[in-house]
Amino acid sequence: MEVLQNLNEWVINTIQVMGPYWVFFSCFLIVIESIVPILPLGVFITINFLYYGTFIGFLISWAFTIAGCTLSFFLCQKAFKKFIDKKVRKNKKIDKWLNKVDDLKFSNLVILIAIPFTPAFLVNIAAGVSKMPFKKFFPAILIGKIFLVLFWGYIGVSLIEALKNPIQLLKIAGLVLIAYGISVLVNKKLKLD
Repeated sequence: MEVLQNLNEWVINTIQVMGPYWVFFSCFLIVIESIVPILPLGVFITINFLYYGTFIGFLISWAFTIAGCTLSFFLCQKAFKKFIDKKVRKNKKIDKWLNKVDDLKFSNLVILIAIPFTPAFLVNIAAGVSKMPFKKFFPAILIGKIFLVLFWGYIGVSLIEALKNPIQLLKIAGLVLIAYGISVLVNKKLKLD
């Protein structure tokens, strides 16, 4: 418990020392986390919620999570897609897996993105090197990341805490169901599948 209190004090002191520059640092870390998965996205989102309040913290976290996913998608598409198409797709197992990504329904993609414990960088990479069009990927992250950011902002940074409290798991399930419903409506409207 003392370790958590020390960590909390360190975070508050760091934010106070950085002042208004914290938002730039936080946004930079959120974008980098979409590319380099060693950073704890949930921590940055929760800190933004605590420091900037629910509305501004949500907007900052959501916008920069989307920016990071978009950047990751295009980096993978530009850097690796030709290599994957020419060399790696020759392996039948990998080709079969990438075909599943290619054929992923829009609503399933939104659900995958909305689940807080899905490794976002893997989704970004898989979408970037697959034949998934950006016009399908982008609306999916716009919708799915709403629920992911809300989860980390409200529920907190710890999987263990969420697992200890069944009510929190019901909230997660509710957010995922809402994400699914919205994705079905958007899919019908935009005909993305």
